[in-house]
Amino acid sequence: MTKKKRKAVVRKIQTAVTPMQMLQTAVEGGADLDKLEKLMELERTWKADKAREAFVEAMSGFRGEAIDVLKRREVSFGSGSNRTSYKHAELSDAVGAAVPALSKWGLSHRWETSQEGDQITVTCIVTHALGHSERTTLTAPPDASGAKNSIQAIGSTVTYLERYTFMAATGLAARSMDDDAVGAEPAELISINQVANLVAMLSEVGADKAAFLEYCGIDRIEDMPAFNYKFAVQMLERKRKA
Repeated sequence: MTKKKRKAVVRKIQTAVTPMQMLQTAVEGGADLDKLEKLMELERTWKADKAREAFVEAMSGFRGEAIDVLKRREVSFGSGSNRTSYKHAELSDAVGAAVPALSKWGLSHRWETSQEGDQITVTCIVTHALGHSERTTLTAPPDASGAKNSIQAIGSTVTYLERYTFMAATGLAARSMDDDAVGAEPAELISINQVANLVAMLSEVGADKAAFLEYCGIDRIEDMPAFNYKFAVQMLERKRKA
């Protein structure tokens, strides 16, 4: 294509008539109600498409930012051969690291929380300035570990799900701030049957195995801590439904 033709194409795109302009012209021309309603629906669809395109572009830009989410919180329980110790990133670590970059690209986030019976559901909603939103949802029972009362158990699960839905929605992965504590026993790993189930699900839903392992912070499926298995299954089920 010659330079002259390229300029002609650019001018044509720049002067393309938008649905809003078509609607204004129709109103000025005395168009009937049926035509106006069709043009209004066309405008809504056009705006939604533009908002979706802007969201995808913004998320692409956001994920190109250098964002480190550090695992600052160390958890250790049990004793002797039953001792388990690991580190994880707290909600404040993930949000604090990501929000400046989200804002830079016109993105914001919020959560919705609900409870049905003993199941708590948390949804992280990421929204672009033009209005398009995408949702990430996880469900789990109250965390009754330790000496928590019923309210604390619910609060613990809500915070846990907020952290995981936020990191899943934004595509973030936490990395260790430093090596695990010397002498700490590794956390219990998933069983052989659970490994086989995850491998099958990855294949069934067409998931990127390398990306899945990176998000989970492991090198192999066999290295997944048992306490993460349920959330891994939920993420893959969500991809299947999508």
